[in-house]
Amino acid sequence: MSFNASVLAALAAAMLFGASTPLAKALLGAAPPVLLAGLLYAGSGVGLALARLARDRGFNAPQLTRGEWPWLLGATTVGGVLGPILLLYGLARTSAASTSLLLNLEAVLTALLAWLVFHENADRRIVLGMALIVAGGVVLAWPMDGAGATSLIGTLAVGGACVCWAVDNNLTRKVSVGDSVFIAATKGLTAGVTNVALALALGARLPTPGVTAAAMGVGSRGLSPWRPLSWRLESGCTSPRCMSTSMFTKL
Repeated sequence: MSFNASVLAALAAAMLFGASTPLAKALLGAAPPVLLAGLLYAGSGVGLALARLARDRGFNAPQLTRGEWPWLLGATTVGGVLGPILLLYGLARTSAASTSLLLNLEAVLTALLAWLVFHENADRRIVLGMALIVAGGVVLAWPMDGAGATSLIGTLAVGGACVCWAVDNNLTRKVSVGDSVFIAATKGLTAGVTNVALALALGARLPTPGVTAAAMGVGSRGLSPWRPLSWRLESGCTSPRCMSTSMFTKL
């Protein structure tokens, strides 16, 4: 796939993810954050697993080496289990618009980790552009006078989710030569089941069938294949330049 097609795929994925934020906000009244995080990811995993079965006309074993599984497990734990819990905890305490703006931090943190830890080449123009966009988003999303500590805690939680997903993105790059649909489906199913089980263990109850279906539907569309990364893996567009495209759709 060409670079231009890769960018378009990343933009389309980012638009779906951006649209999922207000929908998830609406569902928070019917399910607690941990349970909703699990249902969203489970929906993503189920949708992608079915799509893969249809694409391959049956189950095909993944072409992952033994050394790639620990990277996938780490990405699932940090980005699939912890990340969405922090996001929905923060979303419950901030507006959907503010949360969408703050999610721009993910692209910057992903690129910073890629540059500082994985030693990718850094383009100064990209660094400056990303910094300006994020600075504008933070200013617009910062709690106003009288918002109280609740909004500040929510802002910090969303920022924590972005850190988790930045780590997730860079760990997933270690298995980017594999089937991206399988990778995203595995992350969705594993993290979804884990968070649903955790929520039930903490005393939560499953919402009505309608709410459950709606949450999984949002996950299968807005969170599938869970942020632009999966389509970037499929297309081979995994550089910080491509990662930055998702920021514009949130603004």
